[in-house]
Amino acid sequence: MAGVLAAVSCQLAQAGSAVISRIDYQGDDGGPVPTALQYRNPVVAGFHPDPSAVRVGDDFYLVNSSFGYFPGLPVFKSRDLVHWTQIGNAIDRPDQIKYGNDELTRGLFAASISHHDGTFYIANTCFYCDGGNFLITAKDPAGPWSDPIWLDAKGIDPSLFFDDDGSAWLVNNDVPAGKLRYDGHRAIWLQRLDLASMKLVGTRQVLVDAGFQPASNPEHIEGPHLFRRDGYYYLTAAEGGTGEQHAQMIYRSRQIAGPYQPGAAIRC
Repeated sequence: MAGVLAAVSCQLAQAGSAVISRIDYQGDDGGPVPTALQYRNPVVAGFHPDPSAVRVGDDFYLVNSSFGYFPGLPVFKSRDLVHWTQIGNAIDRPDQIKYGNDELTRGLFAASISHHDGTFYIANTCFYCDGGNFLITAKDPAGPWSDPIWLDAKGIDPSLFFDDDGSAWLVNNDVPAGKLRYDGHRAIWLQRLDLASMKLVGTRQVLVDAGFQPASNPEHIEGPHLFRRDGYYYLTAAEGGTGEQHAQMIYRSRQIAGPYQPGAAIRC
C-alpha cells in the first residue's frame, strides 16, 4: 500500500522542537476506483474503534474511543456516512479528565453520542479515572464540550435514549443483580435520567441478563443502545468478547423496561 503521512497543525514550541496536534494519513492500496454507487472501507482510516453516530437534520456526527490519548474523543461530521471530516475533540482541555498514570489501553472507552432538544450529549466511561461513567454536553458538536458530569452508575458502556415523551434513559453494562454464574456473566441495565439535575433517578432495572441463550453462558454482553420504531423498543448489544465469538445481538419489546425478546445473532 502506498500512502502519504502528513503532519497537520504543527506549531513551534521552542527552538529546535515542534508540537504536532494531529496527523492525517491518506493511503492507496492500488485497487479499482469506486463507482458513484460504491465506496471503499474503511471510511475513517486509522485508529478509530467503537464508533457511535447520530443524525441531526442532514448531518451525521461520529465519535470514537480514544483510550489514554489526549486530546480525546474525536468528533467527525459527514453528509453521506462515507466522507468524514474531523471537526474537533470532545475532550480537548487537560483539566476535563484526569487520566491518572495507568497504561494507554485504559482511559476513554466506547463513547456514545446523541442529540435531544438542541443539545448534543456524549455518554462515556473513563477507566481508572476520577469518576467512572460521565456525560458531557455541547450546543455545537465541534465544541466546546462541557466538563464531565459524573454519574452514580456502575458498569461500563453507557448510552442515552430519549423517548417520544421527552424522558431520558441511561442504558449500560454491569454485573447482574444476583450471584455471578460464570466468568463473563454480565447484564444490561436501564435507569431514568433527570435532565434538569443530570442525575439518575428511580429504580434501576435489568433489561437482559447474561445475553442471547443464557443457558449457553454467553460472555460480556456490553455496548448497549436503545432505539424506538413503529411501536417497538429495540435494544442492540455486543456479546462474546472481542475474539471469534464476538457477535451483535438485537432484542425488542413493546415496553421500555421489557421483557425483551431476542432475534438472531449477527456474527461479526
